Amino acid sequence: MTNEITQRYAQGLFELAKENGSVEKKKKQADMVLDAMTDCPDFALFLCTVKIKEEEKIAMIDKIFTDAVDHDMLSFLKLIVEKGRAFYLQGILEDYVKLANENLGIEIATVTSARRIKSEDMQTIGEALVRKTNKKVFLKNKIDPSVIGGIKVTIGNTVIDATMSAKIERLRNTLLKG
Repeated sequence: MTNEITQRYAQGLFELAKENGSVEKKKKQADMVLDAMTDCPDFALFLCTVKIKEEEKIAMIDKIFTDAVDHDMLSFLKLIVEKGRAFYLQGILEDYVKLANENLGIEIATVTSARRIKSEDMQTIGEALVRKTNKKVFLKNKIDPSVIGGIKVTIGNTVIDATMSAKIERLRNTLLKG
């Protein structure tokens, strides 16, 4: 969920990280907080609930993240709550990760397949993408049984679709055009 608010706060965190030379460190911390929000949706809901006092939310952030993140990130998380922007926290951190990845020359690629891809095959795909993009590439394997077979690679705005379902669809369209 990218919007002006998430971008503004993400940019602020990014500028702070750049000043301190901690872009990569803050990226790892942002990923960790995002994982916590994904793994425990109740935590994200807790932060967004209006009936829960700000002090309780800040105490929870302290309890969970004091030993896991640095002082700046902890202060940033508290600031988001204090400013009533907890609803945007996930989007802010996602936008920050995008900025950090861009700064660090990292691309995230999603490899969609019908079943889990072996690590050796993922490594081969990753090496090919590194050669193509001249950037570090981190791969995620997304399982989608509807692809039937083959893979679909999404990196940035580029989609390489070599799935059976796409081939069947192209064949179907060709036959219908006659």
